[in-house]
Amino acid sequence: MATRPDDLKARLEDRADLLEATRLRYRALKGVLESFFWKDRTRNHFELLREVAAAQPEVDATLAALRRRVEAEGWPRDAAPVRLMHEVERLREAVERAAERRLSSSSDDEAEGVPATLGERLLRLETEVLDAAPFLGGRVWAQAVELLPRNLPELRAACAAGEVFERVFKRPVTEGAPAFSDDEARELARALPLGAAALVALWERLERYDSRGRVKDFLQRRMRRAPTRVARSGPELLLHAAFWHDVARVRVRAVLEAELAPVVPREPELPALLSWRAALSEDPALRLSARSVFTEGRAGLVETAAALAALSRERPRGAWSEEVAWARLEQAAQRARTEEGPEAEALRDALRLFVMLRGQARTPARLFSPERAKPAVGDVARNGDLVALVQAARHAALRQGG
Repeated sequence: MATRPDDLKARLEDRADLLEATRLRYRALKGVLESFFWKDRTRNHFELLREVAAAQPEVDATLAALRRRVEAEGWPRDAAPVRLMHEVERLREAVERAAERRLSSSSDDEAEGVPATLGERLLRLETEVLDAAPFLGGRVWAQAVELLPRNLPELRAACAAGEVFERVFKRPVTEGAPAFSDDEARELARALPLGAAALVALWERLERYDSRGRVKDFLQRRMRRAPTRVARSGPELLLHAAFWHDVARVRVRAVLEAELAPVVPREPELPALLSWRAALSEDPALRLSARSVFTEGRAGLVETAAALAALSRERPRGAWSEEVAWARLEQAAQRARTEEGPEAEALRDALRLFVMLRGQARTPARLFSPERAKPAVGDVARNGDLVALVQAARHAALRQGG
């Protein structure tokens, strides 16, 4: 018994929707590429061109699978799914011929012996059209819209990161409250490198195709302004993402600098520090990994600064808690023992000051001042060994607390 056309279409499931959308895209793109002023029209339809290129691998796989199924099951030629398949195949061939005709001979892959796919040809065609300045419209904003289609993968990534930054940092700041939660810190740790890489790629794209640099300069002057309306075009999405990325960098750096003083976190270290900071709430003994952006000594220096800052803000309660806190500080100092530089010396100075003041029980170390200090005992003030300074500070603090 023959299968009804409606049943055949239902058996395609969501692939029928893909082919219907592809048919519409192919028709529109065919008209663009076959028109007389095809370059001008292509500049106005970069998003359509990129949509076709992005979906092409899935479309090709769907057409091949459907063709095998039609032949194996003997579907009638007048069935709606079969007619749709043949029409999409005809339009695909027409789009491919038009793209090959519009590509310059220098971009042909025959010399390499590897024919390009339709998606690759369309993206190469976009590159050639952008290289063939001047841009349509002649105005800077019009050029920016041409250069930044909304469906650029890099633009989507930058927007995804920007949404995280806006959600975390747009809310009012309450005095004394943490700037972000541990879960938000983990989100920020993932979003910061994603947003940074996407923005670098977008600025490089502008620099590549805008030989005069007018578009890039124009957008970079505006990126410091807070967005006041919903972003719709590609340049507006870029400005929105760049603004909130800068806000996130400044706010995250300020939080980490306050918690790690006198060690100053570097830009590549921010994501790893955020992840470590969030994980410490679950495992206070967790060590900072030196496998990514940190050397062993640098990781120890950061751990030492964090442990000393924690002791300075609030002394642990109970003999065992205080012993554990000082033991962790000593382990971190052992790890950073050979580290040198201004930050290492500043950390040693902080420990010397702690020793000079005998670890006064009720005054946080960050409020100590040399004018209130008593004379140092022995040669502690001249001692340059980080572990020895931590041991001296521990002895002074525990003796004063006892």
